[in-house]
Amino acid sequence: MTTKRDFYEVLGVSKNASQAELKKAYRQLALKYHPDRNKASDAADKFKEISEAYEVLSNSEKKKTYDQFGHAAFDPSQGFGGFGGGARTYRQGPFTYTYSTSGSPGGFDFGGFSDPFEIFESFFGGGSPFRQTRIPRYGISIDFMEAVRGTTRTLVHQGKEYTIKIPAGADDGTRIRFNEFYVTIEVKPHHAFKRDGADIFIDQPISFSQAALGAVIQVPTVDGDLKLKVLPATQPGTLVRLRGKGMPHLRSSGKGDQYVRFLIKIPDRLSRRQKDLLEEFDES
Repeated sequence: MTTKRDFYEVLGVSKNASQAELKKAYRQLALKYHPDRNKASDAADKFKEISEAYEVLSNSEKKKTYDQFGHAAFDPSQGFGGFGGGARTYRQGPFTYTYSTSGSPGGFDFGGFSDPFEIFESFFGGGSPFRQTRIPRYGISIDFMEAVRGTTRTLVHQGKEYTIKIPAGADDGTRIRFNEFYVTIEVKPHHAFKRDGADIFIDQPISFSQAALGAVIQVPTVDGDLKLKVLPATQPGTLVRLRGKGMPHLRSSGKGDQYVRFLIKIPDRLSRRQKDLLEEFDES
């Protein structure tokens, strides 16, 4: 008895989903679970399951048969014929992917790709892993502040040493192409700065009195500490925008912005005098 999940459930669509909806769901899930991006132990299995589901549902004849007979229609042991094809296997690092085709070119529509693994070309900039010639890929990890300012790394490829210049503004997945190979950048997270594209976000605690009365405080930026005015009656969660204090734009001039979110600290303990003042304030 099959233990496979329903293909519609795998893609998160209804049985009445259009081809456009199927294609959109496939692309989003394939990007989410591709092992080059998702390091979870089950990512490869989920990626394979997603590709298999889309392979069937994107083909009108296979979809019709699946709707009628379910997974049994594609299980050779169940006596159904005419749905087999060649098996294609691809190995990427520790992962091995296998899927079946109908054996006839153009039989399926893999969301605009000739096979599901050409998603590399759309999302990651690499060629199809089934092509005869594959360009070697190297991964380089850098710190957040190195991504802000740019940095260099040394890499040895086929006995030859290369200096890799990593531009300011590099992000996770940034790819640097050389003639013989390409390099994918991984940026380590920062303990305080959170990144969204070229924009940076930071949480800044302030005291109750600073929020109520206003103050001038120091806030960190990637360029160093900056004096920032807290307006009187500032509310929790207020965002202040610092123009041009974010990450450098990778492919254009200028920088993004930094956003400071105020978090108001409530004292754990109050003196008798402080309690009296707060009670007096509350009564007034």
